[in-house]
Amino acid sequence: MKSLLLVSALLVAAAAQAAPVSYEIDPTHTYPSFEADHMGMSYWRGKLNRSAGTIVYDKASGAGSVEVTMDLASIDFGLDAMNAWATGKDFFNVEKHPSAVFKGRFEGGAQGGVPTQVVGELSLNGQTRPMVLAIHQLKCMPHPMLKRDFCGADASGSFNRESFGLAAGKDWGFKMDVNLRIQVEAVARE
Repeated sequence: MKSLLLVSALLVAAAAQAAPVSYEIDPTHTYPSFEADHMGMSYWRGKLNRSAGTIVYDKASGAGSVEVTMDLASIDFGLDAMNAWATGKDFFNVEKHPSAVFKGRFEGGAQGGVPTQVVGELSLNGQTRPMVLAIHQLKCMPHPMLKRDFCGADASGSFNRESFGLAAGKDWGFKMDVNLRIQVEAVARE
């Protein structure tokens, strides 16, 4: 009887560990960044200073989902004039389209259940297109101060901005490909 209770307790514990956990993205540790061509001369790099979202992750299987909402009014090229132009009516038009959203699901479970990519879609400028992010790093551990599980990841992918109706500069020789990198930290919900 004692061994049956022990086996039952172990099965319950294993099932609890395999359950998906919902995490809230920490906006003070999450800054999506990007790089885009500048007439073939150089690459402009910037980041989005405000973002929010959720991650659902089952560490045992590597399954889960991601949703990151990026506040386009928070774009930061490091140059105020460029920020103003990018948020204005000639490009992002943040009054009409205030955010970009990436939604996806984890795929390509590698050893230990850690997924290798997020397959999903990017919504930008009122349009939604498929997008895949490669996961370069994903780690979870107990948060040292909050005493809850938290996870961090670094993922990247690219998209063609013209397919979202953002072709500004194309006639001047700007390439339309944009590299997006999302570095994120998220804390388990209580």
